[in-house]
Amino acid sequence: MDAIVAFLDQYAGLLAGGTWDTIVMTGLATFFAYVLGVPIGVAVVLTSPVGLHPHRVFNSVLGWIVNMGRSIPFIILLVALIPFTRFIVGTALGVPGAIVPLVVAAAPFVGRMVEQSLTEVDGGLIEAAQSVGASTMQIVTKVFLLESLPSLIRGASITFITLFGYAAMAGMVGAGGLGDIAIRYGYMRFQGDVMLAAVLICIILVQIIQSIGDLLARKIDKRN
Repeated sequence: MDAIVAFLDQYAGLLAGGTWDTIVMTGLATFFAYVLGVPIGVAVVLTSPVGLHPHRVFNSVLGWIVNMGRSIPFIILLVALIPFTRFIVGTALGVPGAIVPLVVAAAPFVGRMVEQSLTEVDGGLIEAAQSVGASTMQIVTKVFLLESLPSLIRGASITFITLFGYAAMAGMVGAGGLGDIAIRYGYMRFQGDVMLAAVLICIILVQIIQSIGDLLARKIDKRN
C-alpha cells in the first residue's frame, strides 16, 4: 500500500494530465473525422449504382480516394503530414499537432463506416419517402441518418477507440498523452510501473467508451 501511495504522489499528476490530453485529442479528432466522414459516406451511397443519384465516375474516384487514405499506415501518415500539420495549427507537437493527422487518418475510415450503416437502411423507407415527394436532403437527414443512428453511434465508439490507439502511437513523435508517457518513462527510463499504469488507464477508458456507445445505441434503437 505504501508503494502505491508513493507512486501516486509522484506520478498521479503526470498520468492525469496525460489522460486528459489523450481524451481531448481523441475526442476532437473523432468529431472532426465525422464532420468530414459523414458527407463522404453519404456521397458514396447517393452516387452508387443503386443510389438516388447514380454517378459511376464520381463514385469510383471517391471510392478510390477513400481506399487510398485507409491503406496508408498511421505512423507513416503521421510523419508525412508534419509540414501540413505545421501549416494548419502552427506546430507538429503536442495535442494540436496530433489532431490533424488523426483526422486525416480517420476520415476515410469513418466514410466507409457511414456508408455501411446507410446501406443497411430499409429500401422500403426510402421508396416511401420518395413517393411523398421528399427531397434528397430530406431523405438523407430523416431516413438515412435517422434510421441508421444506432449503427452510427456504434461506429463512433469504434472510431474513438481506434483513434485512441493512434493517439498513443502519436506519442512517439511528441504528441503528448498516455502514449508519450509510456514511451518516455516506461520505455526510455525503464519504469515498468509507469508503463503498466498507462496501459491500465487505456484499458479502462476503452471499456468505458465502448459501454457508453453500446448503451446509447440500445436506447435509440427502435427495435428495442
